[in-house]
Amino acid sequence: MRGVNADSPTAVPPDARAGVPALLRRSAVPAGVLAGVVGAFAYVGAVDPNEPGHYPVCPLLRYTGVYCPGCGGLRSAHAFVHGDFLAALQDNALAVAGYLGFAVVWALWALHAVRGRRLRFDPGPLPLWALGALLLVFTVVRNLPFGGWLHP
Repeated sequence: MRGVNADSPTAVPPDARAGVPALLRRSAVPAGVLAGVVGAFAYVGAVDPNEPGHYPVCPLLRYTGVYCPGCGGLRSAHAFVHGDFLAALQDNALAVAGYLGFAVVWALWALHAVRGRRLRFDPGPLPLWALGALLLVFTVVRNLPFGGWLHP
């Protein structure tokens, strides 16, 4: 039996051999991350954080009485899963922005992965400092008397 010459018209192109398995391989990591996030949201949606004893209390809130940027995040996720977006925003508006931001970044990542490209994300120092400042301002404002509307 003779082998097929790669230059002959009957040779199978390398992309056709890779075909679907390459697509599955490229999209496996974004799909795995999505499965983990969906599983976490499903758990928080099923186990109500409004009932005491299911989740640990925020140590910063417990020992200092100060709301951290994540306080109310589980209640926000629970409300978000159940479609109560107003309650989700009231519990932790920054977390809801994070959910939506994650959805956009994940969609871009998955699209790039399916196309066989890498998603390059190099924000530089200015956006990272701005994000840190936003977290700091959110934390300070929600702990001031006039920031009661940001309490979980």
